[in-house]
Amino acid sequence: MLAPALIIASSAIVLLLGTLHLIYTFATDKFQPRDPALAERMRQVSPMITRQTSLWRAWVGFNASHSLGAMLFGLVYGYLAWLHPALLLEARGLLLIGLGFLASLWVLAIRYWFRIPLAGISIALVLFALACGLLLV
Repeated sequence: MLAPALIIASSAIVLLLGTLHLIYTFATDKFQPRDPALAERMRQVSPMITRQTSLWRAWVGFNASHSLGAMLFGLVYGYLAWLHPALLLEARGLLLIGLGFLASLWVLAIRYWFRIPLAGISIALVLFALACGLLLV
């Protein structure tokens, strides 16, 4: 079936983006500010919601949890499409949730991200939407 292959491809893209994002968060300086003084201020200043953390720690945590969410999506939908494609056909709500999730990421990518993740999410969304069209029609 073509639809499960499309979902697997979509899931693999999101899993790859999430994994790279997690690696970039903890193993590189790619998400650090270009201005070292700003990074230092982020380590010193807390957000308005609480004094129990710094903006830097919150920034790292947000990046890590964002990565884990993308990785979870990729693993769950890839697994279901690979080993249990009939479940996705029966549980149409799961397809709509996945489509809504990717559409939400796409809007965020347009509004806040940069070219590479926007391209990846756009491709993943198109592949997933094509699969949904095949399965839901």
